[in-house]
Amino acid sequence: MKTGSVNKVIIALAVVVASLLAVKLLLVDLQPSEESSQGQLLKNTRQYSQIPDFEAIADVAEKKKAFFDFLRPAVQHHNNIIAEERKFLLASLQHLVDGEVLSEAEQFRIQQLASKYQYSMRSVTVNNLNQLLRRVDIIPEDLVLIQAANETGWGSSRFAKEGLNFFGQWCFRKGCGLVPQSRSEGMSHEVAVFNSVDDSVGSYMRNLNSNAAYSLLRSIRADLRAQGEPIRADKLVYGLLNYSERQEAYIEELLDMLRHNNQFLVENYEQGSAV
Repeated sequence: MKTGSVNKVIIALAVVVASLLAVKLLLVDLQPSEESSQGQLLKNTRQYSQIPDFEAIADVAEKKKAFFDFLRPAVQHHNNIIAEERKFLLASLQHLVDGEVLSEAEQFRIQQLASKYQYSMRSVTVNNLNQLLRRVDIIPEDLVLIQAANETGWGSSRFAKEGLNFFGQWCFRKGCGLVPQSRSEGMSHEVAVFNSVDDSVGSYMRNLNSNAAYSLLRSIRADLRAQGEPIRADKLVYGLLNYSERQEAYIEELLDMLRHNNQFLVENYEQGSAV
């Protein structure tokens, strides 16, 4: 091959290599850096997309309906789980009353439920099952929805938007959640962050059914069961005295919200149906 031809080939190859390098550099500039990607994650863009922009709904009635309709499926889902757990425990209790021996699988599941609801049970007895059943019971749907509305300002709070936390639940490990802007000096709690609205509702229900602070709520509910009366929100609400530092004022506020939003709490409510 002549020298001129060789030079032309070398020049052509050099042009190709230079072009490839230029394209690669351009792609690197367009690709978001690891630091910027982390910044996007910290904004919880995935979580923001999971809840509607309730603040953008100008009509008050429409906003309330949208808020309740959004949360209702998760509330029903967890109440259904609790109802099935309760049904199982009642069947096991009946087995013991009838003098039957519980299977290993049955005893294992009972112990699992005792752990879930933070009830210490060394052995499965009639008394222990009755005590566990005080914890494994539903929370009235309207009580859950009203408390969520109260705690989040109808879904407008920072904690609902960024942390999918609809009930103001705290966590106590540094970095576990969102730091409240109004946190008092010397306090170390954070507001918990959840992966989903469903997780937030489930955690809230377990809290009411297991935390010692809400033993009064469980006692009221057990008394209603014993009297054959329905589990009503306006009865159980008094068991939330320790949910807020405002105590009695908080209870009165929830009762007032229950009264004034009764029509919106009904599933399949239509705006034109209100009297």
